[in-house]
Amino acid sequence: MTAPTDQTTANARTLISVDAMGGDQGPAAVVAGCLKSATENPDISFVLHGPEAELRALVAKHPALEGRTVIRDAVGVVTMEDKPSHVVRSGKDTSMWSAIESVRTGEASVAVSCGNTGALMALSMIRLRKLPGVNRPAIAVLYPSSNAQGFNVMLDVGADIRADADDLLRFALMGMSYARNGLNLPTPRIGLLNVGTEEHKGRTELKEAHDLIRDHQSEAGYEFVGFVEGGDISGDRADVVVTDGFTGNIAIKTGEGTASLIGVRLREAFKYSILSRLASLLAYTSLMRLREKIDPRRVNGGVFLGLNGTVVKSHGSADATGIAAAIRLAAQLVENGFNDKLAARVAAALPTEEPSPE
Repeated sequence: MTAPTDQTTANARTLISVDAMGGDQGPAAVVAGCLKSATENPDISFVLHGPEAELRALVAKHPALEGRTVIRDAVGVVTMEDKPSHVVRSGKDTSMWSAIESVRTGEASVAVSCGNTGALMALSMIRLRKLPGVNRPAIAVLYPSSNAQGFNVMLDVGADIRADADDLLRFALMGMSYARNGLNLPTPRIGLLNVGTEEHKGRTELKEAHDLIRDHQSEAGYEFVGFVEGGDISGDRADVVVTDGFTGNIAIKTGEGTASLIGVRLREAFKYSILSRLASLLAYTSLMRLREKIDPRRVNGGVFLGLNGTVVKSHGSADATGIAAAIRLAAQLVENGFNDKLAARVAAALPTEEPSPE
């Protein structure tokens, strides 16, 4: 069933498939994020997946979404506690499954979900399949940095905790493509995350990956800066930071926690005395600029790389502003033809390999 819509108008826009039931703040926040995105970008429309009656009532409150929203009825919801294997076996009635199906069938160009990361990746791999030449998909995020572009690309941040040297090379190629198309960097600088910058440091697979990434830089069109350390994730030494999903996920969660702690301590400091309260008023404009630069909602959205379709994972606790940022990123990737460019880049640089039996 669908909500009333001008189908001709919808077909002329970039159609984004949105899992309306995945976020911690419920479908109202997701619909509000869609409204914010629709206001900012007249060239996008939405397929919302979830209980039809509930979503129809929410959409009806926002005239700007009328004629730009299709509703796909899906009564099941994937919770954060659900195991990915269970969702793959029994989740056909869920909003998450429905959102991925819209991309698989070609109805929508990209899917956005705030839901369970493991389940979303598992469903995406099963329904969309991997690109030729990709052994393991990766999740890439934009991390605030001191580089001129304001962000670095970091991957993998949680698609799979394992990664051997060959996987890390393919992550480098995918990250390079993302930096070119997402940050407009013609020759991205790629660094491999390690416990030190010396070539003799690190695990065996990291040393092997170091040589593989170095040896492919000329033909692939990136600059390899060697090993980088944790401080370089937000620095200006590299544009793309490559690591395994275990290390990457811990790194971004540490960064989020540190940013949150700094915010708490700043508020405490400015409330300490009358003079500090006055200082906060005088520094208000500068503090707002700082807040905007480090606000994780501005870059909310991890992109699943290496699949036959584009999927953007929004933070589970995202509000309307964060969801709008994820949708904005999704639309930008579609407009740039990102997935086709990534597929061509990986296929040209590396031969297709059959996955080894698990």
